[in-house]
Amino acid sequence: MISVTVPIGGHSLSGDLGMPPNSHALVLFAHGSGSSRHSRRNQFVARTLERRHFATLLVDLLTPEEEAVDDRTAEYRFDIPMLAGRLVSVVDWLRRREDTAALPIGLFGASTGGGAALIAAADRPREIAAVVSRGGRPDLAGAVLPQVTTPTLLIVGGFDTPVIQMNRDAMKQMHGDVKLEIVPGATHLFEEPGTLERVAALAGDWFARYLRSAEPAELGGF
Repeated sequence: MISVTVPIGGHSLSGDLGMPPNSHALVLFAHGSGSSRHSRRNQFVARTLERRHFATLLVDLLTPEEEAVDDRTAEYRFDIPMLAGRLVSVVDWLRRREDTAALPIGLFGASTGGGAALIAAADRPREIAAVVSRGGRPDLAGAVLPQVTTPTLLIVGGFDTPVIQMNRDAMKQMHGDVKLEIVPGATHLFEEPGTLERVAALAGDWFARYLRSAEPAELGGF
């Protein structure tokens, strides 16, 4: 695991980059509201993907100062366009790194991070080859949904009834390959035995399908 710092304007974001041997693609994680790169669930999925030779990057989308404010006011966690913009900046940063420049990139978004991942994918369709959303809020992508053409897997717990409907409604607005997987017996946080393992397996299969066949993005323009 490599500790990295991603410059964002006048700020910097902290991240953990996992680079297993023979990595053939990279998955960038967008955590949900009130969470961070230390999310136990995202860490579990990341370690599972690394065993399948995916590089992973878990990054805090807020600075420590912003997190302190957000803990008191929650003013940043639902600023989905801002979070999506930071995801795009991280993707651009990955393209400038020698060790990640040629790797196809996928996004894994959890909860509100799912909405941010979809906006980022619409903004960088040539750079982002696949999206997986766990218990995501695609509705937070709003008017951007019809612009999403990136292959997208939406994973929702079987007991997470309101979010299931949100995802079904979002699917009707999206273009390209989009699929909904409902994990039986799971609630919103996938804390039930075996459910997070199912999420990791579904995500790994989706990324293996779309990131292996993706062409490395062009490196110019940054």
